[in-house]
Amino acid sequence: MKLPILAVAVLLSGTAVAQSPYAGMQNRPVKALSEQQVADLKAGRGMGLALPAELNGYPGPSHLLELADRLELSPSQRDSIKQLFDAMKAEAVPVGERLIEQEGKLDRQFANRTVTPDGLKVAISEIGATQAELRNTHLKYHLETAQILSDQQMHQYAMLRGYAGDGGDAQHRHQHVR
Repeated sequence: MKLPILAVAVLLSGTAVAQSPYAGMQNRPVKALSEQQVADLKAGRGMGLALPAELNGYPGPSHLLELADRLELSPSQRDSIKQLFDAMKAEAVPVGERLIEQEGKLDRQFANRTVTPDGLKVAISEIGATQAELRNTHLKYHLETAQILSDQQMHQYAMLRGYAGDGGDAQHRHQHVR
């Protein structure tokens, strides 16, 4: 088998370096979190944590407020959903900030070469518990918002979000929310 001269030259020169998909991430303040993830956590955004609810007919308060006019939400519904949104954000922001701090602490343990097997286990357990708390925070508000909407609004929400017509019976799923 003959290799092209250029390929041989590159192999011999050592300039052919495999680039990791993580290249550049070593400069992040918290290695495990992108700038967008940090911003989302600080703002209390869901980051897809509530997808099991969202994609199974349990809308979240943020998206409902965005679509309030198109869903023809009553003033009472708007007020209730806004209260849920405010409560969700007030609960999610401190949990998100705690997660950023925990990830930063773990990162510093590795950077300072002070990580131990026991310390790693503790850090990961704390991070996991915080992630679960954050996910629960977002999911439980999806449960509550579903109780505020009529079946017609639930169906309209699914249509507006592009979930209806996916081969599943969106209206049937929404009726099971109640």
